Amino acid sequence: MRERTKRRWRVVLDVLLWLVLAGLVRVDSAGNPVVWELVGGLTAVTVAVATARKYPVVSLGTAMCGAFVIPFSFGGRVPIWEIFLMVAMSYLAGLRMPEGRPMLVAFGVIAAIGLPFCLVFGDSGLSDWGAMVGTVVFASVTPWLLGRYIRLRGDLARTGWRRAEEMESRQKIIADQARLRERTRIASDMHDSLGHELTLLAVRAAALEVAGGLDETQRAAAGELRQNAATATERLREIIGVLREDAAPVEPVQGDLGELIDRARSSGMLIESRVDGAPDAPPMVRLAVYRVVQEALTNVAKHAPGAAVTVAVSHTGDATEVRVTNQARPAGPLPGASSGRRGLIGLRERVRLVGGALRAGPKDGGFEVAATVPHDAAPAAASGETVEAEESTSARELVLARRDVRRSLIQAFAVPLGLFAVVLAVTGVAFLYQWYGSELPAASYAQLQVGQHRAQIGPLLPARERVARPRTGWPVAPPDAQCLYYGTERTLLNANYEAYRLCFTNDILVSKDVLSEDETRGPRDQGGAG
Repeated sequence: MRERTKRRWRVVLDVLLWLVLAGLVRVDSAGNPVVWELVGGLTAVTVAVATARKYPVVSLGTAMCGAFVIPFSFGGRVPIWEIFLMVAMSYLAGLRMPEGRPMLVAFGVIAAIGLPFCLVFGDSGLSDWGAMVGTVVFASVTPWLLGRYIRLRGDLARTGWRRAEEMESRQKIIADQARLRERTRIASDMHDSLGHELTLLAVRAAALEVAGGLDETQRAAAGELRQNAATATERLREIIGVLREDAAPVEPVQGDLGELIDRARSSGMLIESRVDGAPDAPPMVRLAVYRVVQEALTNVAKHAPGAAVTVAVSHTGDATEVRVTNQARPAGPLPGASSGRRGLIGLRERVRLVGGALRAGPKDGGFEVAATVPHDAAPAAASGETVEAEESTSARELVLARRDVRRSLIQAFAVPLGLFAVVLAVTGVAFLYQWYGSELPAASYAQLQVGQHRAQIGPLLPARERVARPRTGWPVAPPDAQCLYYGTERTLLNANYEAYRLCFTNDILVSKDVLSEDETRGPRDQGGAG
């Protein structure tokens, strides 16, 4: 369903593109009395748009062939439909072509064929060929390079995203391994503590079995109790005991926080500690607190050597809170030390399994590890805060890469459009300046008389000539006359253009004409060298 919707949208976009380009051809060729420009333009647009997706090379070649209209005359105007056609099709071809060689071949062929073509059919020879090549470079090669750049950047970004996803998957695997390793440690701790208690139970049952003052029934019950305790110890060793070989605890099960902190101090760490006793805390809670302090001190020694550390352990009636905070590190991390976050991941898993929550992050220029462990709670579910805290570096880099690609894509469109807007604005201002600076008032035109010398009428004329001129209907100028063109007071909003023509022979005004593109009007107020 999704693929079908994409195909429909592609068809809609292609149809819209064809309508826009065909409309440009229709509007731009309206002033050409020869119908071949309209037919040829519509044919080129249809072929180029129809082949743009499946055969981009054909679409590119068709659009570039539009440059061959440059040597021909279009009544003094410059056709623009082929420029828009080349820009659109060249950009799409660069976006879809896997290789750049076809563009080089097409450009070389156009340049090679264009030279003899301009020499044979053009009026200006090499000038027409230079205009053709310049048009191809500006309107075809440049947009193609832009499309090519966006394509390569997109491919590079997709490759980077795949790499980031692989790194993200690897990070998750490492995190899972750290959690399993911590669970293995917990299982090993259970083996140590529970096995010890079961062994003591078996010893006491054996002592009770041989003690005096018991009848046979009681002695048999004590024997069964001893045998069951021994069997349970053996089963525990078979199920959990093998884990000690792979991941044995690094500290005794009944580790003492005071001894741990003293050993850290003796190694040179600056530690201030406030530890409250909690005789009623369960063994697994005490062990979790011990592991939190142990991992936090290890991280300080590894990543912030020389930093002062504060260890605070407090107890309430139903929970224990531990907080290890270090100040900003006075020196850099130890050589070769890197943070894989495995210790914190495993520590978070241990605290979670006893129903607590672990928080770790920067604080006041240093770092803090804090945990709250209830004395009687079920394992806690992974929270959103935990997921956020465990966000890997690759995930953050992936988000930044996507943001950079979106920004580059916007810039790829915004920068050319912005430059085009600037050029259009400058050109528009220059055109308006020239338009109104070459306007000859009707009152001044009425004062001009055929036969006057140019010096006499010079003060009445504008400072500059009108560049834009009517395309049709001009009367034949007097022979050997120099003609000047000026604008009338007709505004830009009028679609039909109008202008004055003044012709001089030996600085004497020999004719004055007013020409309009209105269908019902023609040359008027004509004069000759009477």
